[in-house]
Amino acid sequence: MIEFTWLIPIIPLLTFILLIVFRDKMKNIGGYIAVLSSVLAFLLAALVFIQLLDTGTALQEWTWLVIGSTQISFGTLLNPLNGLMLILVAFISLCIHIYSIGYMENDKRLTTFFAYLSLFTAAMLGLVLSPNLLQFYMFWELVGLGSFLLIGFYFYKNRAKQAAKKAFIMTRIGDMGLLIGLILIFWQTGSLQFEAIFTAISGGQVDGGMLTLIGILIFIGAIGKSGQFPLHTWLPDAMEGPTPVSALIHAATMVAAGVYLVAVMYPLYMASTTALIVVAVVGGFTAIYAATIGLVQNDIKQVLAYSTISQLGFMMLAMGTLGYTAGVFHLFTHAFFKALLFLAAGAVIHAVHTQNIKRMGGLHHRLKLTSITFAIGALAISGFPLFSGFFSKEEILSAVWADGQYGLWVIALIAAFLTSLYMFRLYFLVFHGESREPIDQVRPIPFMMKLPMVILTVFAVASGFFNTSWFGSFLGDWLLRESPALAETHHRSSVWVMVAATLVSLGGILLAYMIYIKKQMNQEAWKSSMAGTYNLLTRKYYIDEFYDASFVKGAGWLGRMFVYVERYGVGFLVSFFRELVTTLSKSGSKSQTGQTQTYTAVAFLGMVVFVAVYMMKGGF
Repeated sequence: MIEFTWLIPIIPLLTFILLIVFRDKMKNIGGYIAVLSSVLAFLLAALVFIQLLDTGTALQEWTWLVIGSTQISFGTLLNPLNGLMLILVAFISLCIHIYSIGYMENDKRLTTFFAYLSLFTAAMLGLVLSPNLLQFYMFWELVGLGSFLLIGFYFYKNRAKQAAKKAFIMTRIGDMGLLIGLILIFWQTGSLQFEAIFTAISGGQVDGGMLTLIGILIFIGAIGKSGQFPLHTWLPDAMEGPTPVSALIHAATMVAAGVYLVAVMYPLYMASTTALIVVAVVGGFTAIYAATIGLVQNDIKQVLAYSTISQLGFMMLAMGTLGYTAGVFHLFTHAFFKALLFLAAGAVIHAVHTQNIKRMGGLHHRLKLTSITFAIGALAISGFPLFSGFFSKEEILSAVWADGQYGLWVIALIAAFLTSLYMFRLYFLVFHGESREPIDQVRPIPFMMKLPMVILTVFAVASGFFNTSWFGSFLGDWLLRESPALAETHHRSSVWVMVAATLVSLGGILLAYMIYIKKQMNQEAWKSSMAGTYNLLTRKYYIDEFYDASFVKGAGWLGRMFVYVERYGVGFLVSFFRELVTTLSKSGSKSQTGQTQTYTAVAFLGMVVFVAVYMMKGGF
């Protein structure tokens, strides 16, 4: 089946074309066509993945362009890393397609929504299968287009339009870094093929300073897509899109693409210690920065958005501390529990018509299945023992400690504690206690929404067992099977690290329980006693305000300045020369009398002057 791998992204791409062209004629069946397309793509991806387990790396390429001695190709590449991403993206996309049938059932633009969803899925599948950086970059940009369309789906809402524009612009900033990095790679190695690039690097063809520069530039692209500080502010605003979109973007697809990019280029990063340190520091800072903001958010999707930013920071921290396996492992587990959390949050929003957790409460008995699934997702992301996040976070902490980054290890431990605290703050405020506002009617959750939540719940628990020191490090061994050079990135967990991870997880949950259930601590008291800190967190460290004051208003001021330059500078010069030419032309026209005598006299005078000058210069 591997020879048909190229069909996997083609199936949703053709679905997009079909739905967007015939959207008016498919209002009732467009969603089901998209779901069928996702089923076919997933089944084919599963068959290819099963065969890949035995065959190892598989490459298919076709010549696209030949420019001089440079041959540009396109095709598909299958190895353990992108094979894992392929099945992950296809599976999560299928779950969200099914969920969307129930969530978007009454939307008038349902077919258009599924068309955009199919385009986004095709772009992500094409991205993970790319055998070279040029094809990767093309699909990378197509992912950005798909996210723009989905985030701005409710285009009649000004906030949705602004969020879509913000996401598009901020990710383009990161993409410029990636593009420059690709140009430098081609300049240094003469190729954009992954294998050729890594061969050139291992052969010492690229010097250390250039490797560091390229690594940082590529990481800037990853910062934009994965919402790392300082290009993170688009990601919480992206919650203006429908909840299935939030789940798709925040789980295993768009934001994971940045982490995947670093993983794909990891041989380059291993050759530059400085680039690795930059990745680790940015990841560690982002993890704790976003976690502190998540503590005070009152929008259920905003809390999950900052949770995503924080978890992506954990992944980058692992990548920057030679924890390749740990980073990819957390990317794998995060896909399941974060998709589950967003889908469960969507079910709550669908049922009570609000996203403000301060208006919720006591929903456990009215939304039992949603409450249970959300609790399991919260336990997984908090690193509760035996849930998936426990194993992947533990491996990240082990990798950071083994690399000797003790300061970053403490930061990661604090961020893990805050994760437990804000996730169970969210869970207790939504599902337990008493409703803070009367909710007269709770809409039932359709079966098509419940099914993906139940499936993802199973994986949110079980996916961690694919890579543990207890049952076998199957995932880690498979990821490193084709890459012996990465063997040093697989760290065995220590018992004391496991104990530390468990204690911070339980500590965060216990503190949330004491505050929001037992009421033994006044949850409002610290807002007045630490008003400055509270305002700083609720305003998200004033980063948006800073960007607005500096870049947005600065660009507006610069634009107005150039308006005056154009009007009074360039405009004046244009008017001056126009008047000068007009005056000269009018003066010249007066000399054109049409009298032959005048022309003859002028010609004779000119000849006299010419002869006089000629004689003065030495003529006879």
